[in-house]
Amino acid sequence: MKITAIELYHVSVPLKTTFWPTWIPGYPQTHNRFTLIKLVTDEGIEGYSAGSAMGREREGLGDLLGGYLMGADPTDIDRMQSLLKQAGYLGWRNFWIEPACWDILGKKEGRPVYELLGGEARPIDVYCSTGEMRQPEKRADELLAMRERGFKTAKLRIKNAELKDDIRHIEVISKRVGKKLTLGVDANQGWLVSIIDRVPAWDLKRAKEFARACHANGIAWLEEPLDSRDYDGNAALKKVSKIKISGAELNYGWDEIKIMFEKDCFHVYQPDATFAGGIAQVKRVIDECHAKKREFSPHTWTNGIGFYINWNMVLADRGNTLPLEYPLEEPSWIPEFRDGIIAPILPDKNGVLHPFRKPGLGFEIDKKLLRKYGTRFFRLTETGLKIKVIREKGLRTALDLKKRKESRPS
Repeated sequence: MKITAIELYHVSVPLKTTFWPTWIPGYPQTHNRFTLIKLVTDEGIEGYSAGSAMGREREGLGDLLGGYLMGADPTDIDRMQSLLKQAGYLGWRNFWIEPACWDILGKKEGRPVYELLGGEARPIDVYCSTGEMRQPEKRADELLAMRERGFKTAKLRIKNAELKDDIRHIEVISKRVGKKLTLGVDANQGWLVSIIDRVPAWDLKRAKEFARACHANGIAWLEEPLDSRDYDGNAALKKVSKIKISGAELNYGWDEIKIMFEKDCFHVYQPDATFAGGIAQVKRVIDECHAKKREFSPHTWTNGIGFYINWNMVLADRGNTLPLEYPLEEPSWIPEFRDGIIAPILPDKNGVLHPFRKPGLGFEIDKKLLRKYGTRFFRLTETGLKIKVIREKGLRTALDLKKRKESRPS
């Protein structure tokens, strides 16, 4: 099998209400934007994946990828991982593309990706993952309403300049909600962004003090309290914390996460397969979690396609009992806009997602919604690549390259 066509789309789904994500303090998000890739094989199988985007920043990605991916076997995951890593040396981090290869592999085999990874279909509890920091009294009311809708666990966001205000935030909410919901807190310090509002980066002292306050208020886990590459700081915090510390959502795959295991940085590892090395590398993290008696619970706050990719990872992790992150911030970030160009992903009245059984990654692109919200900015076929090389390199060089490529060992 080989890749015979590549298509890239800018997708921009407008939100009806402005969303204010805590991970970009002060930044008004009015659209859910991502880059969609479609890989087509010589057998007519289509594989899709998506990477979160701020806008059209990947405009030139196709020119880079064509030479790497065209003609490659998408079912040779090790080779695809290597090619995407190589392409990343020259431009974007590209591991978000790798799940499209698994989509093809699953469709070829007629099985969901999680089964290919050794998992099985099972219902999964989801937790309500908020995305904004609101007044704690208001947030408490909202979480109690979520409890009535079946959610048993929720995650708060904090992003105050002063530690005392972060502590007050969780105190107020925990006092009203703590006995009715299991609560976690995301500090969003792992990859601090301050393009609008300037917010302080936490040091180990602040992280320790906040972790102690979380324990005193019955918080179950604290997410990304320090820079994601502060391996020694995270390890020191994990060593003394009385609650679970989690992280590694956007780290650059196994190359970085293996250091976290060596230093014992976290109780819970949460790599997102659209950021942290793709499906193959996240499966390696899952296996290491079993070996080191640590837990796995992936980041999913991207879009509906990204959610499905990470849903596959949880289903692949036999014995995983942690709830799966379910991004929800009403009225802005809701399934209709979050999931964009696929059918909305909805838990039942008990906060449970029931497993999908479709081959591949499990979702179907709604072509009507793709036409509405998406703009194709790149398309390349085998013939198109040949013409491109001839134009850029000349006929003689193009023929030499073709001969060289065909003569190399498989």
